[in-house]
Amino acid sequence: MVVNTVHWFRKGLRLHDNPSLGDSIQGAHSVRCVYILDPWFAGSSNVGISRWRFLLQCLEDLDASLRKLNSRLFVIRGQPTDVFPRLFKEWNITRLSYEYDSEPFGKERDAAIKKLANEAGVEVIVRISHTLYDLDKIIELNGGQSPLTYKRFQTLISRMEAVETPAETITAEVMGLCTSPVSEDHDEKFGVPSLEELGFDTEGLASAVWPGGETEALTRLERHLERKAWVANFERPRMNANSLLASPTGLSPYLRFGCLSCRLFYFKLTDLYRKVKKNSSPPLSLYGQLLWREFFYMAATNNPRFDKMEGNPICVQIPWDKNPEALAKWAEGRTGFPWIDAIMTQLRQEGWIHHLARHAVACFLTRGDLWISWEEGMKVFEELLLDADWSVNAGSWMWLSCSSFFQQFFHCYCPVGFGRRTDPNGDYIRRYLPVLRGFPAKYIYDPWNAPESVQKAAKCIIGVHYPKPMVHHAEASRLNIERMKQIYQQLSCYRGLGKTKTKEKENATLNHASLSEYQFKPPSPLILSGNIAENWRRWEQRFSLYMTAAGSDEKDENVKIAILLHTIGEEALEVYNTLTIDYEDRENHTMQETLQAFKQYCSPQKNIVFEHQFWSHKMADGLSVDKFVTELRQKSKDCEWCLV
Repeated sequence: MVVNTVHWFRKGLRLHDNPSLGDSIQGAHSVRCVYILDPWFAGSSNVGISRWRFLLQCLEDLDASLRKLNSRLFVIRGQPTDVFPRLFKEWNITRLSYEYDSEPFGKERDAAIKKLANEAGVEVIVRISHTLYDLDKIIELNGGQSPLTYKRFQTLISRMEAVETPAETITAEVMGLCTSPVSEDHDEKFGVPSLEELGFDTEGLASAVWPGGETEALTRLERHLERKAWVANFERPRMNANSLLASPTGLSPYLRFGCLSCRLFYFKLTDLYRKVKKNSSPPLSLYGQLLWREFFYMAATNNPRFDKMEGNPICVQIPWDKNPEALAKWAEGRTGFPWIDAIMTQLRQEGWIHHLARHAVACFLTRGDLWISWEEGMKVFEELLLDADWSVNAGSWMWLSCSSFFQQFFHCYCPVGFGRRTDPNGDYIRRYLPVLRGFPAKYIYDPWNAPESVQKAAKCIIGVHYPKPMVHHAEASRLNIERMKQIYQQLSCYRGLGKTKTKEKENATLNHASLSEYQFKPPSPLILSGNIAENWRRWEQRFSLYMTAAGSDEKDENVKIAILLHTIGEEALEVYNTLTIDYEDRENHTMQETLQAFKQYCSPQKNIVFEHQFWSHKMADGLSVDKFVTELRQKSKDCEWCLV
């Protein structure tokens, strides 16, 4: 029997670790690789030009790789349910293969195609390769429900079988005698379209910061693994100004489109860790971003309303404000807060922003300042982000808006302080907001506070050349924290209605204990100026006494950390974002680890703000050397940075 195969590319735009393609080639006489451009997707206003360009570059690269195997990529316009019945007949197809899609709409689409294939007598081969694990098995292990905490998810995967090794790369040897019939008019019929053909205006379009394709992905992976400082310790580098810029080792868009196999990345990391650490077993934290991706895929797989608030069983129902004007200002980078506007400008120009920058703008839009629904922010990210993924995008927005997964709603990002601590000199702001380039570092994060003379010297009058802040952050965040607190209190009461008497008694005890916290005066906020090491020592001592007196030192670790962050003060709360604790893994950290991270920050060698101030201090014109040295001594004394 002649076996004619068609492999359907969707995500998984690669030849390495493509088990469904590899298995479909075995024993086949011919293979055609197709990519279907769905008109519904092509006409969607939620996909911007940068993301479309990246996809087309991925397809061009895939076609180039297939050419080396005497094959081609067949790009076909239409809807899968219309396209495949025709292809089955025209090409006499007997076998169809594709990568498993875990997302609800993907599963529904694939079920329809599988039904059509069965009716046509076509064998269907489906393999898992876009995720590390079989998500259904994780859910089965959890009693048929998706785990909704990252800690529980980690517990479950630790009990799973080891991640499967990547499948062999499709080469000429793997292809063997399998051929790909290609006509002379292939480019005309099945070529990769241009942006112009899809209706985009490319005039003035900047060159791509992130070139698409498997070839680029594998090159970046090697660069990523070659970073000697990172490899030596396998520690997450501290956030700084360079972290905010697109890196030649960045991988997220390539993982999203499947140009890079998550399993290949996983095993490369594992092998490198064992080599450097002399065969010791790597911790789960090594795979942080990969596992968070997996977690959101798993949470979404059986929830078709995952990207909605209403009708979503895991999402808190919050009465968000509807404010189209405010939403537009946020999306277009016109909030009047340079830190927020620079991030949104970078997103619009390049299609990527650092994950902590995503946290900052998401918090600002939702529970921090504007009180606008996370669904609106998700749509903007879907349009502009190269790595926007239905499951991960929706999950991240629910999480960052405290609508699900994580409820430390009292923690907000300051749109001034966070950026200033990350990039004290403001180089990031100047790069993406050239209108503010003339402002000194002192005012570049809050230019509205600059004297008129400074604004004139910078050739930028606030309210004329650059907008005034659209909200008063301190007031807005305080109001929104109170709103969120009331919502969670109501939710707690609602969930408590059906509890047993025993549980009610436990809750009464807990409520009594929580009230006792307010019978003792907490320590004053931590002061992050002057001798901060000594300030921390005193504050930690007072906080320890407070926790003991209030009976809070025996509570759950997450509760204790919540009390710490509620007590420590707004300035120190912002510092929490830049600590060595991984924000995405904080539910696994203990109170002691959190205290230790603050202590390290307050130690002179860890405080990057004072380091910057000390080393960037310049000798003023007309100042004597003796006086300049005296100034340096004072700065080193204040922060215990070094001896002069």
